[in-house]
Amino acid sequence: MWYTYFVLISAEVRETKIINLYPGGFSSSCYLLLNGPDALLIDCSAPTPAVEAALQEHRATLKAILCTHGHFDHILSADQLRTRFGVPLHLHEADAEMLTDCHKNAYALFFNHQKSWLPADHTFADGDKLTFGSITLTVRHTPGHSKGSCVLLTADIAFTGDTIFAAGYGRTDLYGGNEQALLASLRGLSQLPKEMKIYPGHGPSTTLGMALDRLF
Repeated sequence: MWYTYFVLISAEVRETKIINLYPGGFSSSCYLLLNGPDALLIDCSAPTPAVEAALQEHRATLKAILCTHGHFDHILSADQLRTRFGVPLHLHEADAEMLTDCHKNAYALFFNHQKSWLPADHTFADGDKLTFGSITLTVRHTPGHSKGSCVLLTADIAFTGDTIFAAGYGRTDLYGGNEQALLASLRGLSQLPKEMKIYPGHGPSTTLGMALDRLF
């Protein structure tokens, strides 16, 4: 087994399992969120066989792929997974342009050649509630790492992408990055419960309070 998983009892999602299919590409976390037979993929760096094996083990059906932002290391396997499972990919409207532009999603910067992904099937915006079977996530727009960076929330967990890590936050020198906007987004997260468990786009999970304490 190459993944780790966490079990959580939530007021909003009962008996939820969160499986990190790391190692994905570039140390980018790829979370499988399970509630009974329903599953969502949060960011998609893991290869298709890893996702397929986890779904089979937990007898779950993938409902959708949700991306916290549009950088290449969080969409690596997006097209293969959409083809294999026939599911839609959802992304914040401000980052939709990044899927089809390898300069904006930083792929060309790192590899010096062209690559493109298919456009998002659906876009979301701040405050949207996304429901797939028995799972509901709320979108909190947290620009700064990219224009459309988001945190995806339930009552007591958050998938934070590259907005905030256990020890730090995402870089702001790539396309769409803005340090002042990111700092404002981080301060906005302080309004959420400090005991909320966060699952970042890179690195280990922690509580929101502990992550913020290391920053401010």
